[in-house]
Amino acid sequence: MTDPIHQGPLLGTLALRALARYPDRVAFTGHGPTLSYRAAHDLIGRMQAAFLAAGLLRGHRLAILTANRGDAWCASVAAQASGMSITWLHPMASLDDQADQVADGDCAALLVDEIGHGQRGGDLAARVGAELKALLTLGPAPYGRSLLALADAAGASNPRDLARADDIAILNYTGGTTGRSKGALRTQAQAADGTLAVVAGFELPRAPRYLAVAPITHVTGTKILPTLLLGGTVHLMAGFDPQAVLATLQRERISMLLAVPTMIYILLDQPELARADLSALELLLYGASPMSPARLREGLERIGPVFCQLYGQTECYPVSVLRRSDHDPARPELFASCGAPIPGVDVAILGDDDQPLPQGEAGEIAVRAPHAIQTYWKRPEQTAELFRGGWLHTGDIGRFDDRGYLYIVDRKKDMIVSGGFNVYPREVEDVLSGHPAVGQVAVIGVPDAKWGEAVTALVVPRAGSAPPPAEELIALVKSRKGGAHAPKQVRYVDALPMTAVGKVDKKVLRAQYWQGQERQVG
Repeated sequence: MTDPIHQGPLLGTLALRALARYPDRVAFTGHGPTLSYRAAHDLIGRMQAAFLAAGLLRGHRLAILTANRGDAWCASVAAQASGMSITWLHPMASLDDQADQVADGDCAALLVDEIGHGQRGGDLAARVGAELKALLTLGPAPYGRSLLALADAAGASNPRDLARADDIAILNYTGGTTGRSKGALRTQAQAADGTLAVVAGFELPRAPRYLAVAPITHVTGTKILPTLLLGGTVHLMAGFDPQAVLATLQRERISMLLAVPTMIYILLDQPELARADLSALELLLYGASPMSPARLREGLERIGPVFCQLYGQTECYPVSVLRRSDHDPARPELFASCGAPIPGVDVAILGDDDQPLPQGEAGEIAVRAPHAIQTYWKRPEQTAELFRGGWLHTGDIGRFDDRGYLYIVDRKKDMIVSGGFNVYPREVEDVLSGHPAVGQVAVIGVPDAKWGEAVTALVVPRAGSAPPPAEELIALVKSRKGGAHAPKQVRYVDALPMTAVGKVDKKVLRAQYWQGQERQVG
């Protein structure tokens, strides 16, 4: 039974239409094979025939382990257009995590980029291969069969979208910042609605020249189909090298880039930035974690008025956008906002009783949208908790101002209760990151006999700067936010642990202090 609400094209149709419309344009270039629109269109058809030859049918799920390659993206479209579903394996995850995802996702097949992940692919194949119907690689490898060879053997084959609206399209796994990763399931209808929400809600350039640096397995990949729908070109990089990014931005006249804040900080610290010609760059999308207001101001001064903040999560992406015009130095208060909800997304701020709060009060951000996930895979209790009261509960604490701008105060699970006061770490982090000698900072609560939880700042000094005196940082927070928010201790570290999707992993930071103790969270 198909979704009675979704009557429009599904993912495969959207992709095939775009590729047929601009046959002579370049679809993918950079890392991996260069593919024209026509070549990508034809490859999808031949891959569909190859999947059938490998015994893969509607309802099967394909796990994909790849670097940023255009042919890997074509394989994902071929699978989804055949009525199959996909799950991207994060290229930086551990072998155990990848194997668990293949098993938890009931995957029937595994596709490995043998160039970018040859050794890991072999290890993973040895771990899970016996349970699979098909073990495939993009090219020749000592394990599995080459999907590209199978596609060549299939000969010309017109691609077709055979999917139905209620077919499963994708099983994304959460970033794991609040515990073990969960599988977030989207149907074809929900995935198509998410693509259209990006096209309608973002200020994408005309025929974008999109530089995909972060793994296409996550949010970077959600901009590929919108780029092709607009007749653009996707420039792929195998990883983040700041000097290579700056060189590519100039050489290829890149008009659109997506980066997590950590990447932007590194770019701002490159001496070459002062000499780089970034005049073609129209849109720098950032998200996944908060960006320091101080460094955002620096970015606007040195890179230009091209910044656009995205807010969303695995369970519902996108939710809101802080547009380029909102990044106005004359209205610096908006730098702390994640923008206004995009069309088609309903957002509410709920109290502990799951009832809406008055405008201006902080509570849990809850959303409703056609592109939200359908369920957590195999987790009915957590699904019921996620959707209680008919709203998707994000776990983020936020508030609305009187103009409808949304502000994320913090993650609900990150809130610190110190001396009976609620302290939101992000508010403290925003103050500390404004200090010129602070490169990165994470604030957590650690057990304390007097305070219950002591506000603790873990600081990475800015490159080339000496660590600022702890007393100076504590006084800075006390003057801006008051004594309850001021850190009880400041510790200096060389780096902060990051999750596979570029967020500071506070779970890891807290573990060293809370080992053997139970932390109560709101």
